[in-house]
Amino acid sequence: MALVAGGYLAMSGTTAGPAAGESNSEARKGGWLTQVWVGGSRVDPAEDRANPQYVGASSKKKTADDSADPAAPKRSNEEGKEDLFRPGPQYDKNYDAQKNVDIYGAKIAVEPPRPLELGRQQYTSGIYDESSTLLGQLNPLLPGLAIYGDWRTAVAYNKNNGKDIAQIATRLNIDVDFKITGTERIHAFFTPIQKNNRFTRFEFGGGAGDGRASFEFDPNPQTLFFEGDVGSLYSGFSGKQAGFDLPFTVGLFPLFLQNGIWANDAILGGAVSLTAKNSRKLGLSNYDITLFAAFDNVDNPGILGADKRNANIYGVTTFIDAFAGYIEAGYGLIQGVKDRVDGQLTNFLTASYTRRYANTLSNSTRVFANFGNGTNDEGFAIISENSLISGLPSTLIPYANFFVGFGNPQPLVDGNNAGILKNVGINFETDALTGYPKLDDTASNAFGGAIGLQYLFNLDRQIVFEVAMVEPFEDDGIGAQDTQFGFGVRYQVPINRAWLFRADATYQVLAKADEDIGDTFEDSFEDILEGNFEDNFEDNFGIRVEFRRKL
Repeated sequence: MALVAGGYLAMSGTTAGPAAGESNSEARKGGWLTQVWVGGSRVDPAEDRANPQYVGASSKKKTADDSADPAAPKRSNEEGKEDLFRPGPQYDKNYDAQKNVDIYGAKIAVEPPRPLELGRQQYTSGIYDESSTLLGQLNPLLPGLAIYGDWRTAVAYNKNNGKDIAQIATRLNIDVDFKITGTERIHAFFTPIQKNNRFTRFEFGGGAGDGRASFEFDPNPQTLFFEGDVGSLYSGFSGKQAGFDLPFTVGLFPLFLQNGIWANDAILGGAVSLTAKNSRKLGLSNYDITLFAAFDNVDNPGILGADKRNANIYGVTTFIDAFAGYIEAGYGLIQGVKDRVDGQLTNFLTASYTRRYANTLSNSTRVFANFGNGTNDEGFAIISENSLISGLPSTLIPYANFFVGFGNPQPLVDGNNAGILKNVGINFETDALTGYPKLDDTASNAFGGAIGLQYLFNLDRQIVFEVAMVEPFEDDGIGAQDTQFGFGVRYQVPINRAWLFRADATYQVLAKADEDIGDTFEDSFEDILEGNFEDNFEDNFGIRVEFRRKL
């Protein structure tokens, strides 16, 4: 207790002195603290005694009533001890004790839809059967098979590049996960009722609708990979604790980097990671490094064309907590191995920095570059993602994202043929189901951005409003040739724990070729409002509703 009290005085910076009615000699002789702490003396209770702390109330300055009485009688050493501690909390009339108890005692079990499970179930409690030690005593088997996914169905009417189609389309995503141990598993992902980007659908209206039902089928897995940890396997086989972690994967595995902007594809190869590392010399509290390579199923149509079997890919990526923020960086190399890209080498670089400034602004700045000896394989882009921290920081999120691009900036790999701007805003996204229109997402010799507002209510639903623009500054024949504007809205709400409802709408204005958007927009503003702008503009629009069922 002496150490605690001494530490309290040292931290509080209070100057010690004899109490009222006591001499210095008496303080040195009788004070318990002064006998332990040489040179110390009794604390004046008038200066150090804390005011009562009211729960939920801010502290107040001391008043004259709190000061010590000069004529106070001499106090015992026991009273002195009590003066060294703050009094217990006192509760005001608005304090609700039951609500505080309910935080712990009024919880109820939430039973979400569970997957089809065989063997050891996920997130359950109870007494389990003894595990097999086929892979060693230190890496016991925990076998369990889980099959889960979601089913999406959307009704949409879209006008895109002069074609309008009304349709209902559906897709089924199925994950199959076979857990072997706590760190090893085999995972597969199937999309059985679609073929590449063609979905099972019925086009029932619109000028370009064919009036037919089309059923697509593909039993092949979209991913199929083994995932494990060398450290755990070594511990099991050797009977000794490895003392290190070295996770790895082999097979047709998903590569998802920079929030899917730089990489979003399943590639056939392998990867290994050094995770949760730190460096005292460099002042890094946490960082990861991942090495990856693939020799088939490499999707980069912007550089390689439609063939995804004509190149190899090699790369490294890192995640670092540093400089009061978060850093992500990577390098990739695509090596053409046959046909028209044989011998082609294209380098890809990316880096990003994310942090919060003055509790007011959250910013992520991302840089992408690619260069090599191929055709149209050089490009550079910067994307700045910003959100303001409002008075409702968890639910009301104003955001403004901006970009500028030069040449032909490309993601490393993307299985959906999406461009580098896919995450700039909802007007740059399609729906991967009905052909929902989007603004040009290549960032090829263009600048622009999206400004929007997202509101999450009580964290039980979402609504987003957004305006966006793409302004090309050079006609290179790759991306947008003329100015584009987009106006979008999104709303989604869970119906229950299994069903989700979502609705989207977008309206996009595209300037026609050989028009100066500034002059045209000013001169034709009234025509735009009236919808009579065919001579200078064309429009795309989409409206869709979707129901999603968790399986």
